[in-house]
Amino acid sequence: MSDHSAPEATTVYVVDDDAGMLESTQWLLESVGLKVEAYSDGRKFLDAVGNKKAGCVVLDVRMPGLGGLNVQEELQKRGLELPIIFVSGHADVPIVVRAFKSGAFDFIEKPFNEQLLLDSVQQALQERRQSGNQLQGDEETEALLGTLTRRERDVFLPLAKGYTSREIADQLGVSVKTIDLYRARVMKRLGAERLPDVTGTAIAAGLADPLDLRGDRI
Repeated sequence: MSDHSAPEATTVYVVDDDAGMLESTQWLLESVGLKVEAYSDGRKFLDAVGNKKAGCVVLDVRMPGLGGLNVQEELQKRGLELPIIFVSGHADVPIVVRAFKSGAFDFIEKPFNEQLLLDSVQQALQERRQSGNQLQGDEETEALLGTLTRRERDVFLPLAKGYTSREIADQLGVSVKTIDLYRARVMKRLGAERLPDVTGTAIAAGLADPLDLRGDRI
């Protein structure tokens, strides 16, 4: 039943000790083209998922042995932030609260509406992809900044925050002409055509807070 050759990015892991529910959920998800790995036991799922960081999990709350909340806890210990959609026929308030406080993506009561589950899974996968893209973007930003020389980095940050060439020159004790030279080099290395592009790079790298930017940009 399980498809262990599925690409991580589109894999939905379904974990439920109810064989009938497990099979019907897998069939439902596969009917819309999703890749599914199905497990009837929380421990078997954890052993199989290893350190995969893509996809999402449809997880039953109450199972013999390792329950859904325990599985969630174990995933967090591994640093695996897979979106978790809990399903349960016994969704009392304390369980729901605990699940969401621990970062659950959604909580759906059994018997559930099929479209509701499909929508939730698609949203979880989309959020995961966006998160992955953000990570890739952060890495690209770091790589760009890594091309700057020490002096260029000295000019980059005040430039990104909106300081003028004159102000930066005064800060660094050099001529305005020198700052203009470095300014041009920084923008060329970063592939920035306008000053807002430089600012955006600094914000993306976590080096500048939008609230700290000067309003008198030139």
